[in-house]
Amino acid sequence: MKKRSVGSILFLSVVLVILYLPIVIVVLYSFNDNPARIPLAFTGFTTKWYHQLFHGRNNYGDALLLSLNVAFWSVLVSTLIGTLGAIGMAQRTLRGKSKAAWTDTLMETLATLPIMIPEIILGLAFLVVFNAAGFKSNEVRLVLAHTTFCIPYIFLTVKSRLVGMDAALFDAARDLGASPLRVMLDITLPLCKPAIISGAFLAAAMSLDDFVISFFVYGAGQGTLPIMIYSSVKVGVSPTVNALCTLLIGAAFLLVAISRYVSAVRKTKQKKIVFH
Repeated sequence: MKKRSVGSILFLSVVLVILYLPIVIVVLYSFNDNPARIPLAFTGFTTKWYHQLFHGRNNYGDALLLSLNVAFWSVLVSTLIGTLGAIGMAQRTLRGKSKAAWTDTLMETLATLPIMIPEIILGLAFLVVFNAAGFKSNEVRLVLAHTTFCIPYIFLTVKSRLVGMDAALFDAARDLGASPLRVMLDITLPLCKPAIISGAFLAAAMSLDDFVISFFVYGAGQGTLPIMIYSSVKVGVSPTVNALCTLLIGAAFLLVAISRYVSAVRKTKQKKIVFH
């Protein structure tokens, strides 16, 4: 096993410090007793900001629930549409239908267009369309808008997974008498399940993180969590915001740890099956 050079270790350490030092500072200042908007001095340890987070007058809990609700429905709808679209396009690619290559390229371009358009333009377009269509419900407007830019992440992830598969798997299933529906349920979906899950998590992260489009789409009210955080930090970062960010960071690390644990358990079970 090759030893790492001093230069590579130093470079990696600098990169890790640049990436994680802001996160450490946010977590540290969430326990700072200093109530200033920009607390430069650490005056003492306290957990009162976590208590005020959901019991104060800031309504961060309602904004978080709204963001989670919008992300759930957006990811659910976009996963269904993006997966079916990716399966259809991948089947055309695997079958080698080159006569209509320009139509396939056009369809893929249209499917991925929302992530290539600047968010401020996309948000303004949604605002005009929703107002012209008479959509009054803020949650419906948010779900429709978030679904639109979440679909490409599911579509690209699942399609790249399916295109890399052997077309003989699907041909063998059809030769054995399986209907197209059974092929999709028993062969296609199980094989591309990891891509669907990873694409769904990516879409959920983009939905929870979105500010620009949500700002244009949402009407009167406190809005989603990113909107509320942005509104609260215009005059400085409140310690309550630091506490909220710390909880979100902890939730992200917990999800990653659970995912790694489940993956390790599956690999261990597979090795036991192989050896037995």
